[in-house]
Amino acid sequence: MHSFLIWATLAFAVIVSVAAAAASPLLAWRDPIYIAAGLAGVIALCLLLMQPLLAGGVLPGLPVIKGRRVHRWVGVCLIAAVIIHVAALWITSPPDVVDALLFVSPTPFSVWGVIAMWVLFASALLAALRHRIRLRPRFWRVIHTSFALIIVIGSVVHALLIEGTMEVISKTALCTLVILATGYVVLKLRAWQVLRRR
Repeated sequence: MHSFLIWATLAFAVIVSVAAAAASPLLAWRDPIYIAAGLAGVIALCLLLMQPLLAGGVLPGLPVIKGRRVHRWVGVCLIAAVIIHVAALWITSPPDVVDALLFVSPTPFSVWGVIAMWVLFASALLAALRHRIRLRPRFWRVIHTSFALIIVIGSVVHALLIEGTMEVISKTALCTLVILATGYVVLKLRAWQVLRRR
């Protein structure tokens, strides 16, 4: 029953968030590319909810090792969703994207989104080069955890400040779940204690 509730909650959060965004009246009469940009952002936030749960071995039926393998693939999907989100916005309005990337956009949510995006890319690059640069496991955990916290905080603030595709209640609920899941797994893995014990 406990396993069912965890999976059901996760599925419900994802399905409701995507469905509510897809049905948003703010998307009415919008170009398909704009709709794709918005939905890609919603999907990215949903994937962000799954990442800490997979990394921490929290999801029932997924052992830690297998969960972390899935974590890597979900990470690839997360990067793809972010790229689609930004590329589609670029097609819709290049000047706005340029301003956001240069941190001169007048909209505060842009800064948080761009920071989260670059840290996500840095995290992925570090993961790809981890064994080549021979990064010790304890330092990898601390750095990866730090990056994850920045990505989550930046993404959540970015989403909450935007009045757009996502419906307010489902957006707030999803962002809350992302924060809770990340906080729980960070405390569970105790990355900072590992560094202090060195």
